[in-house]
Amino acid sequence: MTDKNNTLQRQILSSHQTNQKIRRIAFEIYEQNFEESGLILAGIAGEGYEFAKRLASELQSISPLQVDLIELRFDKQLKHQSPIEFDREIVVEDRVVVVTDDVLNTGRTLAFALEPFLKVRMKKVQVAVIVDRSHHLFPVHADYVGYALSTTISEHVQVVLSTQHEEGVYLK
Repeated sequence: MTDKNNTLQRQILSSHQTNQKIRRIAFEIYEQNFEESGLILAGIAGEGYEFAKRLASELQSISPLQVDLIELRFDKQLKHQSPIEFDREIVVEDRVVVVTDDVLNTGRTLAFALEPFLKVRMKKVQVAVIVDRSHHLFPVHADYVGYALSTTISEHVQVVLSTQHEEGVYLK
């Protein structure tokens, strides 16, 4: 596959393999939260939110959990914390929240995404990612990982979940 800059990318996971990882993560989330009546999936805008939507669908097909889905929107490119907006009003107090993103690299984006949940009393806050690159600079680790991938810091991992391109995980 080629990206916008016509750079060749190596496919790491096919669409089918990526969907298998998402389904396995859904089972793991259910196993860790089966005593709950429901939970919130908070997807970081972009592929993190697409991942959350797929997890919600899987969880609803395998469990009786009530799954509420929210999108976390903020500017990931700013060097400082930008305001975080939810796509809708939702009560998060005394609930289980699973924050989702496509790739965990340094942990910076996920550290910022956790900020609104630190202001209220939660039952649990967990993190789910499709790919963990293990270049952590922040004390953020994923509770649920689809694929752990050792890369150099200069390599780029891209998760494609939209239907506009061939789905999968790519390394360039």
